[in-house]
Amino acid sequence: MRALATWCVRHRRAVIGIWLFVLVGIMAVSSIVGNAFTQSFNLPNTESTQAMDLLKSALPQASGDTERIVFAVPAGSSVRDPAVEAKVNAILDEVAAFPHVAKGQIVSPYSPFGAKQISANGRIAFATVTFDVTPFAVNEKKSKAFVDLVTKGSSKDLTVAVSGQIASQANKPAVGGMLGGVLLAGLVLLLVFGSVWAMALPLVSALASLGTAIGLIGLLSNVLKMPTFSTELVLLIGLGVGVDYALFIVTRHRQGLMAGQDTETSIVAAVDTSGRAVLFAGIIVCIALLGMFALGVSFLYGLAIAASLGVLLTMVAALTLLPALLGFIGPRVMSRKQRRSLAKDGPRIVGAGTSGFWPRWADLVQRRPVVPALVSLVLVVLIALPFFSMRLGSSDAGNDPRGSTTREAYDLLATGFGPGFNGPLQLVAVTTSEAQQAKVVAALERVGGTPGVAAVSPVIPTPIGNGRTVDLALVYPTTSPQSEQTGQLLDRLRTTTLPHLMAGTGATVLVGGFTAIFADFAQVLGQKLPLFIGLVVLLSFLLLAMVFRSVVIPLTAAVMNLLSIGAAFGVLTAVFQHGWMGSLIGVTRPGPIEAFLPVMMFAILFGLSMDYEVFLLSRIHEEWLRTGDNKLAVRNGLAATGKTISAAALIMILVFGSFMLGGVQVIKEFGLGLAAGIFVDALLIRMAIVPAVMQLLGPANWWFPRWLDKVLPRLNVDPEDHVELVIPEPTPEPVGR
Repeated sequence: MRALATWCVRHRRAVIGIWLFVLVGIMAVSSIVGNAFTQSFNLPNTESTQAMDLLKSALPQASGDTERIVFAVPAGSSVRDPAVEAKVNAILDEVAAFPHVAKGQIVSPYSPFGAKQISANGRIAFATVTFDVTPFAVNEKKSKAFVDLVTKGSSKDLTVAVSGQIASQANKPAVGGMLGGVLLAGLVLLLVFGSVWAMALPLVSALASLGTAIGLIGLLSNVLKMPTFSTELVLLIGLGVGVDYALFIVTRHRQGLMAGQDTETSIVAAVDTSGRAVLFAGIIVCIALLGMFALGVSFLYGLAIAASLGVLLTMVAALTLLPALLGFIGPRVMSRKQRRSLAKDGPRIVGAGTSGFWPRWADLVQRRPVVPALVSLVLVVLIALPFFSMRLGSSDAGNDPRGSTTREAYDLLATGFGPGFNGPLQLVAVTTSEAQQAKVVAALERVGGTPGVAAVSPVIPTPIGNGRTVDLALVYPTTSPQSEQTGQLLDRLRTTTLPHLMAGTGATVLVGGFTAIFADFAQVLGQKLPLFIGLVVLLSFLLLAMVFRSVVIPLTAAVMNLLSIGAAFGVLTAVFQHGWMGSLIGVTRPGPIEAFLPVMMFAILFGLSMDYEVFLLSRIHEEWLRTGDNKLAVRNGLAATGKTISAAALIMILVFGSFMLGGVQVIKEFGLGLAAGIFVDALLIRMAIVPAVMQLLGPANWWFPRWLDKVLPRLNVDPEDHVELVIPEPTPEPVGR
């Protein structure tokens, strides 16, 4: 680390030049090549996947995505009017020629199969359009072209809107938050540092690395399947992480300058101390994110790679670009007040002093550790309580911004037919004879009498040869796709209704469709989540044990991380599922938590929680090695890092919180969950519970069995040749002068 920092400072022009070349080059290539963001769901051994595979093999023209084009006319008119019918048919004729629209798989409201696709008052109708590919095979550009083709038919006499997965990909609302996050982070940095230069450097480092990461992710999307919101997620995580990493190094550098070190020595010492913590913390974040590969769900692979790439580049920038920039800035990284103090009073050690809030707080925790630990623990548990009622699922288009085509289509369908028409279930069966098919068709028609079913479409039989027929019917629930009642209906159809109705027919009916896919997705992730949590906790435990040569410290860290993540999930559940104070951030329809969000948030928060744990413990470990006194080490470590960690947490909270201002529901959930998790982790757990527990445990914190010491390799967050900040003694004047 010392060699890396020294080289970057002495060759700072080359370092900055390399970063500029890489940034501009990757952005240029990315803009030329373009991106191809697509999503990929692979849920083996689930009924929805079996239904989709059956349609792909037996009925490929009806195996893809189904979009609903909704038509509405003003009061006093009817969609049955000849003029309206002509306009609708003209639109559908153009849609039929669109790439990947399955031939003969447009069900018009004027066709025999579309009899139930006109509302009772005659003002709203819809057509179903089936593609021969899944929506994940249609990129954002083609999705927008499809939506534009459909909606250009809107006029004052006819409203046309479209809903479905492809339309949702095209209807990508503004994320928001990036500019606001940068401005808020800059304001906090300016207040903390009191220097424009010190404020600017962390932002420059973070933005340079994020620009490079976004370009790389765009290029990788042409090779790997990455969801459309991958870049937003990377911006969300990378901006907070990148600024925080730079903040810790700049803070340590300023302390070195105040202690009388020259610029190069101070930068090298900062990278060799705080930089090691940044490296280790960044590695843990990447490990936690890449641990999602263990779940075996392809949808998460692209997200894991994109997010870990963003974290990796912000970490590299903090260890290379930032030292080079600091070398150019020199003493101006200090505030004017610090420079005047240094010139007037001489060098002094900044950190674990006796004045200020954090030293006084550290003294309180040292004297009475039980009180802050208990109070903070009770608060964390109370915040986490709603987590135990969390329901996983997928939010529907009713949460999209008003004015968007998907929201307009959702509202029109709900008004004309009921909310369940926004997410029909597919019933798929294969019959081998006419007699069996007649029994199956009769059985499927009786599904309409099931509680919770609003309507069942006519069964569409498609011969596939050898006397076999694929029967497809759509079931429209009475409740919305994200409703808990819809999930209960799905379970009831699979476990009770269909097995009973199909008894004696010799056929099996599979329940599919995207509502079923997302329900199965939630179930699969829920089953695999304990494995993922165990894997990440075990790996982080081993890494912390290697670094701090302790069993108690990594065990405590794991428990504390789980507490902070539980609190984040509690806040998320309270706001988005129960609707508590949801209107403050634009949540008007309480619903389930996105199925993949707990996995992603666990990986991110566990890694970010380890950031603060490592920064705090590395400083405590330094003091422990220097003094051998646990109480003093914990006290000094907390006093020295409290201001920096709280400032870093505030930056992350503001950055994450600013992303709640956009219109993307899942990004709002990420923003709130991460902001709440960081708040609880940094201010309640790292600044109160962890130091209090360490004070109570005493020297036991550093217990490490000999056999384990021999087995586990050593990793050093502390520099091997640790150089303390030493204030040079003034030269005494000769006696008598």
